[in-house]
Amino acid sequence: MLGVIRVFTTADDAIVAAHGQLIASLFGLETRSYCIPDQPLGIYDAASHQQAVPKIVAAAKKAAEDGAKAVFISCAADPGVQECRQVLSIPVIGAGSAAAGIGLAMGPRVGVLNLTGSTPPAIAGLLGKHLAAEAAPQGVRNTTDLLNQAGMSAAIEAANILARSADVIVLACTGYSTIGLAKVLRSIVGVPIVDAVEAGGTVAFYCLARRMA
Repeated sequence: MLGVIRVFTTADDAIVAAHGQLIASLFGLETRSYCIPDQPLGIYDAASHQQAVPKIVAAAKKAAEDGAKAVFISCAADPGVQECRQVLSIPVIGAGSAAAGIGLAMGPRVGVLNLTGSTPPAIAGLLGKHLAAEAAPQGVRNTTDLLNQAGMSAAIEAANILARSADVIVLACTGYSTIGLAKVLRSIVGVPIVDAVEAGGTVAFYCLARRMA
């Protein structure tokens, strides 16, 4: 079983389970999803990141106690990944580093589509000199803005700009997975698109398959 940690608070079980269900549908893995308490806005700055880490560790420990053979932290900033690895004996996968790794495997020039701001260190640090370009949709502040035509058009425009100087584009926000942006871009943009949740599922499948071998 793969434990999927969502780094925000909600009482909506369907929202909590969405990324785990995506991984289950693609890779046939059993998943169980967890969210952290008292952070309805999730992680949005350094302070909220710091507050979230011990909660993520607690959720990962709970997943391991429930029988998880690996844990996936569904956030492109990889919050708590290193801390979880220090206390758990099972694989701990971060969405950001998983996406960066698959991006590197697909081409030497990696473009990164952020939601806002600059590329998360978990991704930029792994890509190093292979980070060919980065961009974010103009006028977009959160994934909700992508649900209207203006926001989606801005994301497509930013991806098309990245494609001019990149062999592959990494989506550096797991919220993009929630709205299915990768599927839209794959039908329009002329380079491969790496979805961060799909990337985490790919690594999880490899980890769990090796444990069963």
